[in-house]
Amino acid sequence: MADQAISQPIRGVASPTLHRVILFSERLARLTWPGQTAVVVAYTAIVALVWSFALDSFAAGFAAALVGFVFMSIDWIGLALLPKRGRSFGPVAPGLVFFGGVRCTLSVTLAVFAREPNIAWSLLLCGHLALTGYALDSMWGEPFRMGVARRTYRSPKLDGAPPLRIAHLSDFHVERLTQREGKVLALLDEMRPDLIVYTGDLLSYSYIDDPVAQAECRALMSRLHAPLGVFAVPGTPLVDTETALRNVLGDVDNITLLRDCVVSLPQCPGIKLIGLSCTHNPAIDAPNLDSVVDGLAPGEYTILLYHAPDLMPEAARLGIDLVLCGHTHGGQIRLPLFGAVFTSSIYGKRYEMGEYREGSTTMVVSRGIGMEGKGMPRMRFLCEPEIELIELRGTLEAEEALGDSAPASYRARPRFNRPGIKSLYAPEWISPMKAPP
Repeated sequence: MADQAISQPIRGVASPTLHRVILFSERLARLTWPGQTAVVVAYTAIVALVWSFALDSFAAGFAAALVGFVFMSIDWIGLALLPKRGRSFGPVAPGLVFFGGVRCTLSVTLAVFAREPNIAWSLLLCGHLALTGYALDSMWGEPFRMGVARRTYRSPKLDGAPPLRIAHLSDFHVERLTQREGKVLALLDEMRPDLIVYTGDLLSYSYIDDPVAQAECRALMSRLHAPLGVFAVPGTPLVDTETALRNVLGDVDNITLLRDCVVSLPQCPGIKLIGLSCTHNPAIDAPNLDSVVDGLAPGEYTILLYHAPDLMPEAARLGIDLVLCGHTHGGQIRLPLFGAVFTSSIYGKRYEMGEYREGSTTMVVSRGIGMEGKGMPRMRFLCEPEIELIELRGTLEAEEALGDSAPASYRARPRFNRPGIKSLYAPEWISPMKAPP
């Protein structure tokens, strides 16, 4: 299955537009280095011809083409080095075609519309430099800048209970272990959460049947520990297949996989964790959620773990207190003032990332940790990976009423501090891995 593209768009997994992009990127991924060379040469030739005719100068056309060729070569090298340096393990060709196409479009546009050659040259160089900075950072930098979103939620249902600190993780999409996963573990060590929850998608879609990826993901998941346990739910069925779940989590005894059930935390009797399997079909999952929560006491604080944000209306109707999910990656590529270009949600941009409230229900959509697989370039832009650090507390009035008699656990913990994380560049538990074939 990992080597097959999705034959038809699946609502909630890939919109028709995103589906076409994925299929096109899959075709581009088959280009070997001769084909990639032909793409670069074609872009270079187009730039040379347009500049030569627009400025009526062969020398100008040659110079513009040479500048474009140099910057496309930088893109090519940057993409080719990603797997060799253990950063990401996607194909080179789709990224090369994308960045080369943007550079070619920039060059042609400036040649056609710029009236002053000097201005055109200045804008051309600035555009190439800006695009190089964007390309390098989106592939080499931002995917490894792990953000931490801190949120505190209070409820009268939690009055009298000690605060509960939850670390929410989602969408590892492991290809091979990298510095990113090492930073996740380092951050968790500093956070000291009481509970860890994981909301699906363990492996990259390109590597769901890869035994090395499965073994490394299993090693990662086995390192997750918290005093109240680690709970996970399955993600997209195409990614978290039964075989993949069995091979990754089958012998990992520190993680409890929740499938359509409710569990209680012995130390927090007033809190119920609801784990729901995701089919990306609300017509199936909404009635399933109804049956799972049937019989829960109204005074209990409920937390729904579900892979996608697409059950928010149903969760709000049922009065679930907190929904934790992922799936959208925050769009992974975001534009200023617009946000996510694609979200893979049936609601489009309505629930793309962050916090949402409907009635008494709060939903937190994580940007996730990994990146899309198949032929999609392994990039993040204005959308760094993140861990959600959530603290659940009783009302402020109830805590103030306890005053000095409150146990130490009731008092606010010191703010989580990140300074040492930047030095955690290559954790010892990650051994250097060769790029997969």
